[in-house]
Amino acid sequence: MCLIAFAWRPGHAVPLVLAANRDEFYARPALPLAAWEESPSLYAGRDLEAGGTWLGIAPGGRFAALTNIRDPRQPPRGRSRGELPVQYLRGDLSPEAFVADVAERANDYSVFNLILGDDRELWHFNSRTGSARCLPAGLYGLSNADLDTPWPKVQRAKAMLHHCLEAPHPEALLNLLHDAEQADDAILPDTGIGLNTERLLSSLFIATANYGTRASTALIMQADGVRHIVERSYGPHGGHLGEVSLRVDAEGRTLA
Repeated sequence: MCLIAFAWRPGHAVPLVLAANRDEFYARPALPLAAWEESPSLYAGRDLEAGGTWLGIAPGGRFAALTNIRDPRQPPRGRSRGELPVQYLRGDLSPEAFVADVAERANDYSVFNLILGDDRELWHFNSRTGSARCLPAGLYGLSNADLDTPWPKVQRAKAMLHHCLEAPHPEALLNLLHDAEQADDAILPDTGIGLNTERLLSSLFIATANYGTRASTALIMQADGVRHIVERSYGPHGGHLGEVSLRVDAEGRTLA
């Protein structure tokens, strides 16, 4: 993922409301959200180049999502970051134990943020700083820096999500993710990629000929463990390719 805005509200009737965009080169092959044949209760999109995922859910309220950390100076490392959400979703370690395990081997990967949890707790891990914490209730935003780094797109996404929380619905979350307004140059971050690219990447939704938002995902988790997850897929210039909508119970079974 390249943008995740989410509200974590343990004890609420709707404890997790999340909106996320995956930005990637269109040429990189991927499959849309679905149950994985070898793990039928794991639901996620799939990167066909490296075999991992950017966001997924599994039984017991398990959830994981990943963003990279933008650092043009860092050479790529050997292992694919997309394998980390899959390892958590397929495993049985608690969120805390899995984060501790990942912290021990984080240097095998290019820098990343990992958000994961279950129906009781939600954790964030930043591999650049080594910081790991169990998140208290709150409204959060994450892009390609640290959690809640005040990039314009992060602040805009959080503000828009806030207005959806009274009666969250996938359509409203997907609509906010389609916002293509770019930030003013004066408030753009400087991450070493040049002003034109900073401007291009400053919108929530990105659409060019070669690179852009490939998938928008809305996830709503109820207190009884039922998750409603909707993914919209896009191609070059933001062309709409399709939509997948699933309702999944706490045991990983799809519901009508």
